[in-house]
Parts: sequence; structure tokens; C-alpha cells
Amino acid sequence: MGMASAPQWLQLALTGLLIAALPLSYAWVKGRNDRYRQLLWLTLFLTFDLILFGGFTRLTDSGLGCPDWPGCYGSANPFIAHDHIRAAEALMPTGPVTWAKAWIEMIHRYLAMTVGVLIVALTALAWFKRRELKLSPWPATALLLLVCVQGAFGAWTVTLKLQPVIVTLHLLLGLSLLAALAWLAARSPPAARTAPEFRPTIMLGLLLLTLQIALGGWVSTNYAVLACTDFPLCNGQWIPAMDFQHGFTLWRALGKTASGDLLSRDALVAIHWTHRVFAVVVIAYLSWLALRTRRSAALTRHATLLLGLIALQFASGLSNILLQWPLPIAVLHNGGAAALLVTLMFMLARSGTSISQRT
Repeated sequence: MGMASAPQWLQLALTGLLIAALPLSYAWVKGRNDRYRQLLWLTLFLTFDLILFGGFTRLTDSGLGCPDWPGCYGSANPFIAHDHIRAAEALMPTGPVTWAKAWIEMIHRYLAMTVGVLIVALTALAWFKRRELKLSPWPATALLLLVCVQGAFGAWTVTLKLQPVIVTLHLLLGLSLLAALAWLAARSPPAARTAPEFRPTIMLGLLLLTLQIALGGWVSTNYAVLACTDFPLCNGQWIPAMDFQHGFTLWRALGKTASGDLLSRDALVAIHWTHRVFAVVVIAYLSWLALRTRRSAALTRHATLLLGLIALQFASGLSNILLQWPLPIAVLHNGGAAALLVTLMFMLARSGTSISQRT
């Protein structure tokens, strides 16, 4: 097993270009009068899909389905690496490497490459059409830099064997990319300002949601979802025995303390309980925010959507506990967090701008 060689890098690049050709062609034809905006919205949609599939990859334990990067056992796809995968699966039939997990991991990488190609195209279009678009090309360029950083964390996720802090940062960077795309989409085309009085409260909502997503990522990457098996109590207690020191030590291997010992159940309980308690704060604040912003004509639809997403997120989170973490609901919970983030970014952008015809 080794890193991909130059020809294999080329095969992977061509695979990404081939997959990206379809959405690029669609944006080119569909957005004949505004290809930049069409490509921006399409990239936002596919980035949301990428985050959903990334959650599915993590929840199916497929993150090491191909234990090297960017290929699979030094190959461009699992077909070529068939013998290596089957040998690993024979040694550990329920281990991290199986035929299904290898394909899940590589599809995730192919989708990530596709999004990367789309953002390269978006950046190029922003620069070549900057006078016509009347938009600064630098935000699109910042997206490209963010994608490069995200790619590096994707590689470290594999090479550092799913180290929780790296996987959590990988998730947060992916959501940052999604949020930035949502911001650009909401502000394109340029428009006049309206309802600025809501901006501080929306920004605070975004901060609280980001912290909650980080805590949720920490729960997921440490496999602490079932550390509390009842609700509203946690293992029959309001405040159970917890080990915050080891639970929130950031730089450590998966399932281990910083000294290399096995992570205790009390540490997992601390992780889960913190996420659960902070959820109460976030749900209360975002619900108040949604009810308050419904008074603004520019934000009514988004505020109503926000209320619906809050209810969905609470229901899916509770179901994860009571139904013992079923995969579809766990993926839905991840998607709900991403949808909340996008909705708040649209509200933030439109609290300062009212979408109108480009002048």
C-alpha cells in the first residue's frame, strides 16, 4: 500500500473532471444569461450533498474504507485495488476495509473532487467576467483556498486514522464552505439594504449553532451518540458521572486518552451530555429568533423554515437516542444541521440586502 503515483493522480483528476462535466454542462446551458449565478447555486447544492454523503461515510465507518489517500491502495478506484480490499476483508470481515466501505469512501472522494472542480470553474468565471458581473472575484478565490485546506484535512483524516479533532475540523471546514457558498448565493445579484436591526441577533444565532455543530461533530467522531441511552435523563440521572478532562482532550487517537489508555465511558458521557445540554440553549435561542424575525417581510419565509428545521432537528436527535442511532435518522440529523446553517446564512445576508433586480 502506498500513495498514488503520478499516473494514478492523473486518473483521479480525470475522474473528477469527468464527473464534474455533467453539472458544468448543465450550468453552462441552463444559465445562458447568468452562468456565474447558475454555477454558484449548483455548487451550493452539490456541496450540501457532499456534506450529507460525508456524514453517511462517517456513520457507516467507511472513513478508512481505502486506508491511503487520495486513491485506494495506490489505485484510482476500488476495481483496480480489488485484491488488496478482498485480502483486508478476509482478515477482518467487519473491519474498516470492506468492498462496500471502499466504494463509499471513494464515492465521497469523487464527489469532493467534483465540488473542487466546480469551485475552480467558479473562480475562473469570477475573474474573467468580473466587469460584466460587477462583483469582486476575491470571495470566489477565497472559496478555492478553503477547498484546498479542506482537501488537506481530508487527507489527514485518513493518514491520522480518524483522529477525532481532525475529523471534526474536516466537518467544520466543509460546513464553512457551505456557509460561504450560501452567503454568496444570497447576495447575488447585488441589492439594496433592508432590516439591518436583525443582523446582531442572527450573528449570535450563527455563533451558537456553530458551537453546537462542533459539539455534535465531537459526539459523532468519538462515537458517543449512545453514551446516554434515555431522555431527558442520561442513564437515569440528570447529572451522571462524567470525565470532562479526557472527553475534551483534543489531541488524541480515536477511542484513546492522550496517554494512550482506552477512553472511559464517563468521558463519552461527558461529550454526549454537553452536546445535549447546549442543544437546549440553541433551540431556545433560534426559536425566539425565528419568531422575532417573522415580523420582517424580507425574512418571513426563512424564519418559518427555521422553525420547521428546529423541530426536525430536535425530533431526529431524540430519535437517535431512543431508536439506538438508526442510520437514516443519523444522516438526517447531520443534514438538518447543515440546513439550519444555510438558512441562517441566507437570513444574515438578506437582513442586510434585499434581493432585487441587478442594476
